[in-house]
Amino acid sequence: MRLRNVTPDDVDAYVRMRCDPVMTAGLGGPLPAEGMADKVRRDAAAAAEDTAWIKMIVPDAAGPGEVAGTVCLWSHDDGDGPVSEIGWMVLPEYQGRGLGRRATRLLLEQARDEDRWGTVHAFPATDNAPSNGICRSLGFRLLGERDVSFADRVLRGNHWAIDPGADLPPR
Repeated sequence: MRLRNVTPDDVDAYVRMRCDPVMTAGLGGPLPAEGMADKVRRDAAAAAEDTAWIKMIVPDAAGPGEVAGTVCLWSHDDGDGPVSEIGWMVLPEYQGRGLGRRATRLLLEQARDEDRWGTVHAFPATDNAPSNGICRSLGFRLLGERDVSFADRVLRGNHWAIDPGADLPPR
Protein backbone atom coordinates (compact mmCIF):
# COMPACT_ATOMS: atom_id res chain seq x y z
CA MET A 1 0.00 0.00 0.00
CA ARG A 2 1.14 3.55 -0.68
CA LEU A 3 -0.25 7.07 -0.52
CA ARG A 4 -0.22 9.60 -3.34
CA ASN A 5 -1.54 13.13 -3.69
CA VAL A 6 -5.05 13.54 -5.00
CA THR A 7 -5.17 14.68 -8.65
CA PRO A 8 -7.96 16.11 -10.79
CA ASP A 9 -8.35 12.59 -12.24
CA ASP A 10 -9.75 11.27 -8.93
CA VAL A 11 -13.32 12.50 -9.47
CA ASP A 12 -14.76 8.97 -9.80
CA ALA A 13 -13.26 7.92 -6.45
CA TYR A 14 -14.63 11.07 -4.77
CA VAL A 15 -18.09 10.39 -6.20
CA ARG A 16 -17.96 6.80 -4.91
CA MET A 17 -16.87 7.96 -1.44
CA ARG A 18 -18.91 11.13 -0.95
CA CYS A 19 -22.07 10.58 -3.00
CA ASP A 20 -22.96 7.06 -1.88
CA PRO A 21 -25.58 6.70 0.89
CA VAL A 22 -23.75 3.75 2.50
CA MET A 23 -20.35 5.49 2.51
CA THR A 24 -21.81 8.70 3.93
CA ALA A 25 -24.26 7.24 6.44
CA GLY A 26 -22.23 8.59 9.37
CA LEU A 27 -21.60 11.90 7.61
CA GLY A 28 -25.18 13.08 7.16
CA GLY A 29 -25.84 11.35 3.84
CA PRO A 30 -24.61 11.67 0.28
CA LEU A 31 -23.38 14.88 -1.29
CA PRO A 32 -24.44 15.95 -4.80
CA ALA A 33 -22.23 14.46 -7.54
CA GLU A 34 -22.24 17.67 -9.58
CA GLY A 35 -19.98 19.40 -7.04
CA MET A 36 -17.29 16.70 -6.94
CA ALA A 37 -15.15 17.79 -9.91
CA ASP A 38 -14.73 21.25 -8.36
CA LYS A 39 -14.02 19.72 -4.91
CA VAL A 40 -11.34 17.46 -6.41
CA ARG A 41 -9.73 20.41 -8.24
CA ARG A 42 -9.60 22.43 -4.99
CA ASP A 43 -8.21 19.45 -3.05
CA ALA A 44 -5.60 18.70 -5.75
CA ALA A 45 -4.48 22.34 -5.67
CA ALA A 46 -4.18 22.29 -1.85
CA ALA A 47 -2.20 19.02 -2.03
CA ALA A 48 0.12 20.40 -4.74
CA GLU A 49 0.67 23.60 -2.69
CA ASP A 50 1.31 21.44 0.43
CA THR A 51 -1.25 23.42 2.45
CA ALA A 52 -3.07 20.15 3.16
CA TRP A 53 -2.10 16.51 2.87
CA ILE A 54 -4.85 14.96 0.77
CA LYS A 55 -3.78 11.46 -0.11
CA MET A 56 -5.34 8.69 -2.12
CA ILE A 57 -4.85 5.19 -0.71
CA VAL A 58 -3.36 2.95 -3.42
CA PRO A 59 -3.68 -0.64 -2.21
CA ASP A 60 -1.10 -2.17 -4.56
CA ALA A 61 1.88 -0.38 -6.06
CA ALA A 62 1.59 -2.67 -9.11
CA GLY A 63 -1.80 -1.09 -9.92
CA PRO A 64 -1.32 2.67 -9.37
CA GLY A 65 -4.68 3.50 -10.98
CA GLU A 66 -6.56 1.54 -8.32
CA VAL A 67 -7.75 3.61 -5.37
CA ALA A 68 -9.08 2.21 -2.09
CA GLY A 69 -9.97 5.49 -0.41
CA THR A 70 -8.46 8.63 1.00
CA VAL A 71 -6.73 9.96 4.11
CA CYS A 72 -6.36 13.70 4.69
CA LEU A 73 -4.64 15.98 7.19
CA TRP A 74 -5.41 19.68 7.17
CA SER A 75 -5.70 22.69 9.42
CA HIS A 76 -8.82 24.79 9.95
CA ASP A 77 -10.30 27.17 12.49
CA ASP A 78 -12.91 25.43 14.62
CA GLY A 79 -14.11 28.65 16.27
CA ASP A 80 -11.63 28.33 19.14
CA GLY A 81 -8.54 28.66 16.95
CA PRO A 82 -6.60 26.51 14.48
CA VAL A 83 -6.98 22.74 14.66
CA SER A 84 -5.12 20.05 12.71
CA GLU A 85 -7.60 17.35 11.71
CA ILE A 86 -7.20 13.95 10.11
CA GLY A 87 -9.94 11.99 8.38
CA TRP A 88 -10.21 8.94 6.15
CA MET A 89 -12.66 7.05 3.97
CA VAL A 90 -12.20 3.52 2.61
CA LEU A 91 -14.39 2.15 -0.18
CA PRO A 92 -16.58 -0.83 0.81
CA GLU A 93 -14.69 -3.45 -1.19
CA TYR A 94 -11.47 -2.54 0.67
CA GLN A 95 -12.89 -2.25 4.17
CA GLY A 96 -11.81 -4.76 6.81
CA ARG A 97 -8.29 -5.13 5.38
CA GLY A 98 -6.56 -2.63 7.65
CA LEU A 99 -5.92 -0.12 4.85
CA GLY A 100 -7.54 2.79 6.69
CA ARG A 101 -5.44 2.13 9.78
CA ARG A 102 -2.22 1.73 7.79
CA ALA A 103 -2.87 4.86 5.73
CA THR A 104 -3.71 6.91 8.82
CA ARG A 105 -0.57 5.68 10.56
CA LEU A 106 1.59 6.55 7.52
CA LEU A 107 0.27 10.12 7.49
CA LEU A 108 0.78 10.46 11.26
CA GLU A 109 4.34 9.14 10.88
CA GLN A 110 4.96 11.75 8.18
CA ALA A 111 3.58 14.47 10.47
CA ARG A 112 5.88 13.23 13.25
CA ASP A 113 8.94 12.96 10.99
CA GLU A 114 8.39 16.45 9.54
CA ASP A 115 7.42 17.90 12.94
CA ARG A 116 4.35 19.40 11.31
CA TRP A 117 0.70 19.87 12.31
CA GLY A 118 1.19 19.60 16.12
CA THR A 119 -1.56 17.74 17.95
CA VAL A 120 -3.81 16.01 15.42
CA HIS A 121 -7.55 15.64 16.04
CA ALA A 122 -10.07 13.17 14.59
CA PHE A 123 -13.86 13.32 14.87
CA PRO A 124 -15.41 10.03 13.70
CA ALA A 125 -19.15 9.62 14.21
CA THR A 126 -19.92 8.27 17.66
CA ASP A 127 -21.42 5.11 16.12
CA ASN A 128 -18.61 4.50 13.59
CA ALA A 129 -16.94 1.57 15.35
CA PRO A 130 -14.23 0.93 12.70
CA SER A 131 -13.00 4.55 12.65
CA ASN A 132 -13.13 4.85 16.43
CA GLY A 133 -11.15 1.59 16.54
CA ILE A 134 -8.49 3.09 14.28
CA CYS A 135 -8.13 6.03 16.66
CA ARG A 136 -7.90 3.76 19.69
CA SER A 137 -5.35 1.41 18.08
CA LEU A 138 -3.07 4.26 16.97
CA GLY A 139 -2.81 5.86 20.40
CA PHE A 140 -5.29 8.72 20.08
CA ARG A 141 -6.78 9.91 23.38
CA LEU A 142 -10.57 10.13 23.59
CA LEU A 143 -11.45 13.63 24.79
CA GLY A 144 -15.24 13.20 24.68
CA GLU A 145 -18.04 13.88 22.23
CA ARG A 146 -18.75 17.06 20.30
CA ASP A 147 -20.69 18.45 17.39
CA VAL A 148 -18.55 18.87 14.26
CA SER A 149 -19.18 20.34 10.83
CA PHE A 150 -18.76 18.31 7.66
CA ALA A 151 -19.89 19.61 4.28
CA ASP A 152 -22.07 22.28 5.92
CA ARG A 153 -23.70 19.66 8.18
CA VAL A 154 -23.46 19.31 11.94
CA LEU A 155 -22.69 15.79 13.12
CA ARG A 156 -22.07 14.19 16.50
CA GLY A 157 -18.57 12.76 16.75
CA ASN A 158 -16.09 11.42 19.20
CA HIS A 159 -13.22 13.85 19.72
CA TRP A 160 -9.86 12.09 19.59
CA ALA A 161 -6.40 13.70 19.75
CA ILE A 162 -2.82 12.51 19.29
CA ASP A 163 0.61 14.10 19.40
CA PRO A 164 2.35 12.04 16.69
CA GLY A 165 5.79 12.83 18.13
CA ALA A 166 4.95 11.58 21.61
CA ASP A 167 1.94 9.27 21.35
CA LEU A 168 2.26 7.21 18.16
CA PRO A 169 3.06 3.65 19.27
CA PRO A 170 6.04 1.86 17.71
CA ARG A 171 5.35 -0.50 14.83
